[in-house]
Amino acid sequence: MTRILHVIVPLVLTGLLASVATFPQAGSDLRYARTRRGVVCGDEEYLNNNICCLKCSAGTYVKSDCTKSHENGSCEVCADKTYTEHANGLNQCLKCTACRSDQEIVTHCNRTQDTKCQCTKGGFCDPKEACEVCKMCSSCGKDEMVVRNCTATTNTECKKIELQAGSANSVYIIPAVIIPILLVVIWPILWSMKKCRATGCLGNGVKTERVRETRTEQTQSVQCPSLILSQSLVRIQNPAAMEDECQGLCESINSSASNSQQNVTVPPTVREAEPFPKMIPKNGVESLRMCFQYFEEEVDSDCHRKFFRQLGMNDNVIKSKDQLLYNDRMHELLNIWLQKEGKEASLNDLLNALLECQQRRSAEMIKKNALEDGHYILEESSQP
Repeated sequence: MTRILHVIVPLVLTGLLASVATFPQAGSDLRYARTRRGVVCGDEEYLNNNICCLKCSAGTYVKSDCTKSHENGSCEVCADKTYTEHANGLNQCLKCTACRSDQEIVTHCNRTQDTKCQCTKGGFCDPKEACEVCKMCSSCGKDEMVVRNCTATTNTECKKIELQAGSANSVYIIPAVIIPILLVVIWPILWSMKKCRATGCLGNGVKTERVRETRTEQTQSVQCPSLILSQSLVRIQNPAAMEDECQGLCESINSSASNSQQNVTVPPTVREAEPFPKMIPKNGVESLRMCFQYFEEEVDSDCHRKFFRQLGMNDNVIKSKDQLLYNDRMHELLNIWLQKEGKEASLNDLLNALLECQQRRSAEMIKKNALEDGHYILEESSQP
């Protein structure tokens, strides 16, 4: 009997221990989930359901994802009129751009590159701006010469034609003619200025109503004599004729003074956009992906189209995500941009695009969050 107990008791204890081991301890699932969410994929991989799948090559897309980490899923070749430029984890290819009526095709779209368009002859578009319409090339004036002809990306450059050496004598002749005329005209002009300021412009013996606003008086005292000066250079007038002309001009000024004051606007003070210091990722492209949530929170929905145009994305791609909620739309478009740029993708480019869209506050907050959360460091801080 004792022998039997020695055999049975160890077996029972072993069974109990095995059954306990099969049940996870409280909180173990949470720790496991946290570990899975913290998976870091390499540059040639993409994250799918907490495992890292190898990207499909340029010209293809992911038809079905991998089931084991660091393996390929199923890749499919892009259909006609669609493309992918880089290795990617997209579930569909991007639609080829169609050139506008004011553009011509430079390079046709194929499976690994988008259509390249440029303005037709006589038009241009600055590559640093969103090319929504081609601008007409400028023409040089009669006193100008062409320095550089208009191209598809730059406007015509003109330069004033310099006087020839034989015309140097005009430098001495013109003053000799103008100075005597000015001496004859200067006294009537000074006299008219005095009358305009003292009486509010007199004419036909009737005193007109004085302008009550100080600003209007200053405009009147400056504009009236200057207009008389421009006309007096054509013909010399006597003081009486000068006074009549002053009266007519000043009455016209008085009648429109109040309207002109309402149209004067003072341009707001614009803070000069200071460039951001270069930011270095701590964990490659994964650091950039971790910052996408900041753009979803900070970028104004009213300017997201302009923002993605600054990043070089065409309107067809941007509009294709309009049916999504705003946060999902931003996330999808940022992923498409990341796949399009490949290893060249940089947080610095995203921040500079926000500055171009006059969204400096959003750029400042995203930079601050990226530094505080430890995804990026400033370039100067990375040097020993």
